[in-house]
Amino acid sequence: MEIILPIMNQFSEIETCVECSARNLKNISELFYYAQKAVLHPTAPLYDPEEKQLRLVCARALTRIFNISDQDNNQILSDDELNCFQKSCFGNPLAPQALEDVKMVVWKNTTDGVQDNGLTLNGFLFLNTLFIQRGRHETTWTILRRFGYDDELELMDDYLYPQFRVPHDCSTELNHFGYQFLQRMFEKHDKDRDGALSPAELQSFFSVFPYVPWGHELYNTVCTTDKGLLSLHGFLCQWTLVAYLDVHHCLEYLGYLGYPILSDQDSQTHAITVTREKRIDLEKGQTQRNVFLCKVIGPRGTGKSAFLQAFLGRNLPTQMESPGDLSFHAINTVQVNSQEKYLILYEIDVDTEFMKASDAACDVACLMYNVNDPKSFNYCASIYKQHYMDGQIPCVFVASKSDLPEVTQQDGLSPAEFCYKHRLPPPFYFTCCSQGPPSTAVYSKLAMAATFPHLNDSELGAASFWLRVALGATMTALVGFTLYKVLVKSK
Repeated sequence: MEIILPIMNQFSEIETCVECSARNLKNISELFYYAQKAVLHPTAPLYDPEEKQLRLVCARALTRIFNISDQDNNQILSDDELNCFQKSCFGNPLAPQALEDVKMVVWKNTTDGVQDNGLTLNGFLFLNTLFIQRGRHETTWTILRRFGYDDELELMDDYLYPQFRVPHDCSTELNHFGYQFLQRMFEKHDKDRDGALSPAELQSFFSVFPYVPWGHELYNTVCTTDKGLLSLHGFLCQWTLVAYLDVHHCLEYLGYLGYPILSDQDSQTHAITVTREKRIDLEKGQTQRNVFLCKVIGPRGTGKSAFLQAFLGRNLPTQMESPGDLSFHAINTVQVNSQEKYLILYEIDVDTEFMKASDAACDVACLMYNVNDPKSFNYCASIYKQHYMDGQIPCVFVASKSDLPEVTQQDGLSPAEFCYKHRLPPPFYFTCCSQGPPSTAVYSKLAMAATFPHLNDSELGAASFWLRVALGATMTALVGFTLYKVLVKSK
C-alpha cells in the first residue's frame, strides 16, 4: 500500500486499490465487487476529482431531476416530495428521523441547502456530491437511471421513445390520464394562478426539455386569453394536436416531463389511446374518436388563413391588429350532440399536389371558394372530382367572404347546383369580417360531418335528433329503475 498510495494520489482517475492474493484467497470477493462497481457505477462521468465537484453534465441531469420532483414548483423539495422521490427511486420512503438527519447534514455543510424545512437545488446537488465523495456513487446512478439516463448521462432512447405501434387507419389521442397529468403540469407552472402561462411561465415549463419544441406560431394555432397568453384550454389543445399528428414526439415530450416517474407507470404510452380502424367506424355507423382532422382546401385569396383564425374566435379586424407568426394548423373544441370533440383545421398550400390517396386523407374536407371571384369555385370542383367524389370522406363546400357581392362562377354549374348533383349539402356561407366573434356554425357542421361520415346532410339532422331522443329515453329508464329499487326497499 505504501507503494501504491503515491500513484493513487498522482492519478485521480484511480478510484479504488485492493490488496489481494489469489493464492491465499485474500480479498478476492472484494476485488470483484469493486471491479463490478467501477463498470456499473463509474465515478468519472459524475465527478471531477481535481475540482472536487460534480461534472457539468451530471449537475445538469440532477437539476432536471430536481425540477421534476419539485411538484409545486417552489424551488424546494418538501418532506412529501422527498419521500415521493425516495420511493420512486429506491422503493421505500425515508423514515422521519432519517429525513431529518439528511437535512441536518446538508444544513451543516451549506449556506443555502435547506430552506423552509426543505431541500433546495444546491442542497440536492451537495447531497449527491457527498454520496460520490463517500464512495456511494451507486446511489446517484440509481437516481439517474430511474429518470431515464444512460452511462453518458443522456436520456435513453428506450425511455424517450418506448415501443408503440399504431396500426394503419388508426389515430392517436391523449386519454384522461394524459390530460390529468398535463393539467397538473400547467397548474404547477401557473405561478400567479391567472389560468394562463406567460412567456416566463412557459419557459419554466420547458426547463426540463433540452430544447423548446413550440415556436411563436403556437399563439396562432390555439386559443389564447384576451392578453394573448396561453390558456389551459389552448395548452391542452396543443398537446392534443401533437398527440394526433406526431405521437412519437408527444411521447418524447411526456418523457422530458417525467410522466413515467410522476405517474408511476412503465412508460408514457399509458397516456395515449389508439383508436380503432376508421373502416370499423364506417361499418358500425359510429365512432369512438374524439379528435378529427379537417383539411381546408381552396385557391389563393379565399381566406383560408382567416378561416383558421376565426376558428380560434378572432374576427378579421382582430387578425389584422396582431397577425403573429403564420400557422397552417388551428385546433379547438366543438360540441357535437352535447359531446366535446377536438377539430383540427389544416390549411393545404395551394401549390400542394395530391400525388397519392394519403395526401387527400382526412376526416372531413372543407372545400373553400371566394364568392367574389368567378374562377374560385372551379378549383374546388376540380379537387373534389379528382380526389373525393368516389371516396368515403365527407366534403363541405364553404362560400367565403359572403359579406362581398356574389358573382357568377365560371364553372358550368352554380355551386348550389354542383352540390345538389353530387348529393352534397349546399355551400355554407361564411365571413369573419364582423365586429363580434365569428360564427361557429360552420365548424360545428364540419365536426358533425367528421363524426358521422356515413350520413348525408339531411340524415345528419335526423341522427342528432334521434341521438338526443335515445339519451333522453336512457335517462328516463335509469331514473325509473332507481325509484323502483327505492320503493321495493321501503316495503
